[in-house]
Amino acid sequence: MIRLDHVSKSYDGGRTLAVRNLTLGVERGELMVLLGESGCGKTTTLKMINRLIESTAGRIEVDGQNVRDHDPVLLRRGIGYVFQRIGLFPHMTVAENVAVVPRLQGWTRPQIAERVRELLDLVDMPPAEFADRMPRRLSGGQQQRVGVARALAVRPKIMLMDEPFGALDPITRASLQDQYRRIHDRLGLTTVMVTHDMTEALLMASRIAVLSSGRLLQVGAPRDLLIAPADDYVRQLMQTPKQQADRLEALVEETEP
Repeated sequence: MIRLDHVSKSYDGGRTLAVRNLTLGVERGELMVLLGESGCGKTTTLKMINRLIESTAGRIEVDGQNVRDHDPVLLRRGIGYVFQRIGLFPHMTVAENVAVVPRLQGWTRPQIAERVRELLDLVDMPPAEFADRMPRRLSGGQQQRVGVARALAVRPKIMLMDEPFGALDPITRASLQDQYRRIHDRLGLTTVMVTHDMTEALLMASRIAVLSSGRLLQVGAPRDLLIAPADDYVRQLMQTPKQQADRLEALVEETEP
């Protein structure tokens, strides 16, 4: 579905590389998580898929076609994109925000209205209650739901998500993680998601690609990375959720009579 073949990116004419000779495949129906510390190349890799950032070297394919053979604007309209700061248009209602891309693609008003209703129902925001609200009247979690609905508006096969739940409180974040995973499976999407949260990656991913300093260190199912980390860096990443769970368990034991 998505193929990156020896892809590199430099922002300074080749003196340094933000992404280094990256080869990675994402299969149809997968939820692939790009995991690593800040500055490791995760977001750059994500944005090269839909040409928000152009690669310096290598080849990127979506559905067997080189992304450079596509008009970048048309390419982006066919790929859903969700990011941490949501980016809703503050002067538009919820319905108008969801309808932005269908309107640009020339859908009729009845088609747009029906699609908006479908999507708001899908993200558990009843249209009668939320369609005419302005973004400022929504909670952070509700705004992010609208962002997901907008990204799904023209029925993309692929979703790109850049730290989509990072700015949310823990309860809302866990709820939206579960909800998005259900939407992903129900619609048969292929998702590439960036996060630096190891627990989020382990709970949501079909496979995880661990990056460090622009290099791919390991890719595999969450269980594979937990059982057989490729190096000390991956091992340390995978130990973090377990260490946190152990500390929580110890705290619980201290409070028990």
